[in-house]
Amino acid sequence: MHGAYPVHALRTTSLHSNEKLVTERKPNLLQSPKTTGISMKLTVSLAQMDIVFGKPLENLAKVRHFAAAAAKRGSNWLVLPELWSTAYDLTNAGEHATPTNGGIFAEIATLAQQHNLHIVGSSLATLGTAQFGNTLTWHQPDGTIAATYSKLHLFRLMDEHQYLTAGDAPQLVETAWGRVGLGICYDLRFPELFRHYALAGATMMILPSEWPHPRRMHWRTLLRARAIENQMFMIACNRVGEGGGNQFFGHSAIIDPWGETIIEGGEQEMLLTAEINFGRLPNVRSKIPIFTDRRPDVYKL
Repeated sequence: MHGAYPVHALRTTSLHSNEKLVTERKPNLLQSPKTTGISMKLTVSLAQMDIVFGKPLENLAKVRHFAAAAAKRGSNWLVLPELWSTAYDLTNAGEHATPTNGGIFAEIATLAQQHNLHIVGSSLATLGTAQFGNTLTWHQPDGTIAATYSKLHLFRLMDEHQYLTAGDAPQLVETAWGRVGLGICYDLRFPELFRHYALAGATMMILPSEWPHPRRMHWRTLLRARAIENQMFMIACNRVGEGGGNQFFGHSAIIDPWGETIIEGGEQEMLLTAEINFGRLPNVRSKIPIFTDRRPDVYKL
């Protein structure tokens, strides 16, 4: 590790005192009263990593740095990219994968406790005898796992279907800030999954990813589409750097239910930090009442 990572934040604090902020938060278009029973503000950090291929300990060292920085900024959640510990070193999945209560997952449990953070990201996990999953874990500040989710839609262009076992169910998480749906990368292309979560009460989605060039416009468009059509916050952390012949472009982002960008990264390794204010959500949903106006009597999800 050589010094601190660049910052992409909503406030003036940074890891390098001479850095400039790249993105500022856009003003809310709508305001609304507080929502009873839900914490109204949430601070989220996105660790936009350059993942070292097949080197879990080197990547863990980066995550330790990001976790300390996120805690220093007062973050509640730290979101990591897809397969943050190994990247797509799938031919060695049997060597890297462990149960979610051991190995690299246990290291994340320790970090969550040390820094009083919720930490969310995916790594290779054992799902059974000679079965491995691209598995997201949600570690709570006490080190326990609130939820696990194995990627439902395996991405053939990166040979996931040859080495991994797909998950068998969506996963919704109850938090102090509302219900959160979980997805991983390629899941973004399946709108029915996101509508399933929205109908189950989700107001946010977390999406760790490894999304490469030349599909940056797909990434940016689909994040906004999922946010707008389901009137929810999209929290998406993508990696940067090169791996397996692919160049990854970052552009990690938080998109609000109106489709506005709260924060978005560039193509460098950085820690992005933003505050989500849920006061806007009820007015967005009442202004255009898509859930009231749906016609499930004439079509099925």
